[in-house]
This record gives sequence, C-alpha cells and structure tokens, in this order.
Amino acid sequence: MSNFNPADNIQDLQYFGEFGGVNPSISDSSTYTFLSAKTMFDTFEGNAEGCYLYSRHSSPSNLYLDRALAAMEGTEAANVAASGMGAITPTLLQLCGNGDHIVSSRTIYGGTYAFLKNLAPRFGVKTSFVDITKLDTVEAAITPETKVLYCETVSNPLLEVADLAGLSKIAKKHNLKLIVDNTFSPLSVTPTQFGADIVIHSLTKYINGSSDTVGGVVCASQEFINDLKDVNSGASMLLGPTMDSMRSASVMKNLRTLHLRIKQHSFNAQYLAEKFEGLGLKTVYPGLKSHPSHELYKGMINPEYGFGGMMTIDAGSLEKANALMELMQEKNLGYLAVSLGFYKTLFSAPGSSTSSEISPEEQAEMGLTDGLIRFSIGLDNDIKRTFEMMHDCMKELKVI
Repeated sequence: MSNFNPADNIQDLQYFGEFGGVNPSISDSSTYTFLSAKTMFDTFEGNAEGCYLYSRHSSPSNLYLDRALAAMEGTEAANVAASGMGAITPTLLQLCGNGDHIVSSRTIYGGTYAFLKNLAPRFGVKTSFVDITKLDTVEAAITPETKVLYCETVSNPLLEVADLAGLSKIAKKHNLKLIVDNTFSPLSVTPTQFGADIVIHSLTKYINGSSDTVGGVVCASQEFINDLKDVNSGASMLLGPTMDSMRSASVMKNLRTLHLRIKQHSFNAQYLAEKFEGLGLKTVYPGLKSHPSHELYKGMINPEYGFGGMMTIDAGSLEKANALMELMQEKNLGYLAVSLGFYKTLFSAPGSSTSSEISPEEQAEMGLTDGLIRFSIGLDNDIKRTFEMMHDCMKELKVI
C-alpha cells in the first residue's frame, strides 16, 4: 500500500459558504441564470467551466460532495446520485449496450443482481455470474463481447473478498472496465489503489451513517464522469437519478466523521466476531483468521480502519434466526431492519430480505442458508455489555 490516506484527503478539503460560513452554502435552485446567451450555448456543449445549467446536470452542492468523494477514493472526479442503484445502473448502461456482456460476482447486492439478471437483458446486455474468488473461473467467463468486470470489495451478504489486484490484471489483459462497489468498506479499502477503474458507493449506508438519506456515487476518471453527465448521451443525465442539494449538504456534513465511525464499527465487529466464534457459532467476518480470505483482505485494508462492521452468523434455521432477531430487538440490542452503517446494530435474514431476488436454488448453490443473519454492527460504547446481552438471548433460544 502507498501512503494514501482517504480520510486525510477528505479533511484537507476546504469549502467556505457564500457568506464566509464554515459549511458551503446550499444551492437551492433547479436552474441558473447566464449573463450571455453565448455562455449558455457553451455550457450545453460542456465547455463552460464553473457555470451551472440545470440541477439534473450539476449543482454547486452536488459538486462539493463530488469532490470530497473523489478525494476519498483517489479518482479524478465523481458524480453523486439519488440512490446507490441510481449510481450503479447508469454506469453499467453507459458502458454496455445491445450485444454486450458483463462478468459479475454471483454474490452481490440483491438489487444489482436483479438489474443484471432481469432488466439489463431487455437492453440486450447479458451477464455471467461467477465465483469472484476464483480468478481462473472469472477469466474463463470472459467473451469477445465482455465490456465490464463487476464485483463488490466485500460481497453482500456472504462477505466474500474480491482479489482486486488480481481482477484488475484480468480486466486490463482483456480491455475491460473493473467496477467495484465499495459500500461495505469505505476508508478500509481504496479500490483504485489496486487497479479499479470505477468505484461505486451507496451513500445511504456508512458514508451518510444516519439512515435518513438515500444516495449513491460514481467515482471515476474525469472523462467517464463527463460522459455520464453529457446532455445528449449521458446515462446519468438522461435517466435523471439526481441527488437533491439539501441531501448532498447533509451527506457532506456526515462524511466528516466517517473515519471515527468506521474505526468504532470495526472495533466492535472484531470483538463480537471473536466472541461468537468462541461460542461455536458459524461466524463469518474478514477479521477472523478462519475467514478464507483473511490474509488477502489484511493486505488490502488501510489498517487503522480495520476490517469493517459487517459480519454474519448462522443460527441454524430461519425460525431460530427470526426468533433471535426479534428478541434482540426487544432487548434494545439493535433493529430488525435492512441496510447498514447506522449507529445502532441492524440485523436481517438476507435470504428472505435483501437477497430475496436470488432464487432459492441459487442461494443454496452460493451457500446462503436460511439461518444466516447479517449484522451491521453499531457504534455501541460498551461492546462487552452488548455481547453479554446477545449471549443471553442466544442461550435463551438455544442457538448456542
């Protein structure tokens, strides 16, 4: 790893508000005036730097957040969107058209999976889903029509780790774009340091961190971001997944504490994972030596941010998983809810929720069991107390 520190890059940015405020002013406008007709024409042509046309294209508030997120991921530029899917789908449609092919990890967010399997074929785009941890399998799936290699740094929900450096070599060999969804591992991993071309986040999760905003971002080269925003052919411009300026300002404020939050999420998750594994529970967490990709991931992370806040346990059956989650919620140990990155622990059974788009047969093939519980570990101040209470719940329900 280089000395690149994503949090320092965010902290070093300095924006002043319109009246000297320490927070940048919020641009509460959908359209912008021009002093000359010529400047408006130039802006439509994409040639007027610093001029704003229409907030679906760009706005000052969105550009502040764009620059901060590009700095975090080490890219030339970024483009925020109204949701994570609002970042993912235009990116794929910008790169792929009728007759093109995508090679994707088989364990990805259910919405992305559903888009690739069910909607993208209507545009003539086909996808091969593969075990992303087997580089020979990935390369064998590539065809002359392949344009994109798609994965998540840490997969949802099975927490498989992608060998980003290995995948980048394959992508470059075959002239493909490597797109990495880094939602589970902001700051912990910087995919561009391992050769990723495009990095995507659902801002809804860790980056915003308060479960009150839906958003997404694409971090990439200036050329690709310009293509996405082109008024005549840009998928983001024409599909219109625009983030609201008020939401951009809200995410921008929360981004400043991301480094503190990620450290605490990781600390708490590491503690619980070790304790759960010690109880004999089948526990999956990249920070455990038992994780098949522990050493790989250890070499990828920015160490001060740890192995992240996501983990899974297997309660043995859907009935036990549901009963345990309900009891933990009753005891105020977290919420039975989808999503992640909140200050409280969130837990769900992904087979019947966030991954329900994947058929039961395919879930079984990839190892997604009925009893699997996905945890987004919260910011608990006393994680030992939390563990003791969770232990009591598991004992009461005979999970352990």
